[in-house]
Amino acid sequence: MEVIDGNRIAAEIVAELKAEVAAMHGRKPCIALVRVGDDPASVSYVRKKGQTAAEIGIESRILLPPVTIGQSALEGLVDSLNADPMVDGILVQSPLPAGIDERAVFGRISPEKDVDGFSPVNLGKLAQEDETGFPSCTPSGIMELLSRSGVNLEGRHVVVLGRSLIVGKPAALLLVQKKAGANATVTICHSKTANLPSITRQADVLVAAIGRPEFVKADMVKPGVVVIDVGVNRIPDASRKSGYRLVGDVDFAGVAPLASKITPVPGGVGPMTVAMLMRNTVKAFRQRAGG
Repeated sequence: MEVIDGNRIAAEIVAELKAEVAAMHGRKPCIALVRVGDDPASVSYVRKKGQTAAEIGIESRILLPPVTIGQSALEGLVDSLNADPMVDGILVQSPLPAGIDERAVFGRISPEKDVDGFSPVNLGKLAQEDETGFPSCTPSGIMELLSRSGVNLEGRHVVVLGRSLIVGKPAALLLVQKKAGANATVTICHSKTANLPSITRQADVLVAAIGRPEFVKADMVKPGVVVIDVGVNRIPDASRKSGYRLVGDVDFAGVAPLASKITPVPGGVGPMTVAMLMRNTVKAFRQRAGG
């Protein structure tokens, strides 16, 4: 059994991007990071994104509008970033405060600056296998983890557990693409799937993105399975200073002995999401500059 080291693979991608940006002449890529409110996870995520951008040589602008900002004002802020020729990528950190329509805000971001890949245009480009689009970062990170871990997906059965627009659906679209590194046969399962364990046990590769702590148990997988655990769940733990610990959607202790490869939580998919955001930002810069 191999534990896939997401920190190591993400560091490889960051190093590649750092070399690419260092070789650029003139202006460097720039990403605008918008965070509304002080949700602890959001604060941590935005800080990490800013630090990784700085490491690569990407300029980051962190914008912190007041938590009282309204829908129209937030959309106006996005409009101003869309119009700014010095900004190549825009990320609005989720979750947004109650009363803000997240989908409308994400959809407001110009498709050529939508480095998070959540806009309808970029989701459509993903479905059409249009390489000019930006695939959302966690699914593209999953593909890199599999590729750089030597997992051949062609003709293999991948079961995606979860159907969100952020992970499940775009991951399935990437996995079935007609290209090297993909060509998988994909089944999407979710909370309403009948006889779920009988389907997950068929998986050569299982992508767990259902948002339930340690939901996938040993009796739900077959020996030799490759497991990609996307879940990040906080569960109470009185022994920790924070009062909680992070676990995935997979019961790691129970499933790992059966797996040929498995990602840990933390240290698996999470670091890849930030690395792929930076790769999308460099791609956006190049496309806006005409190559």
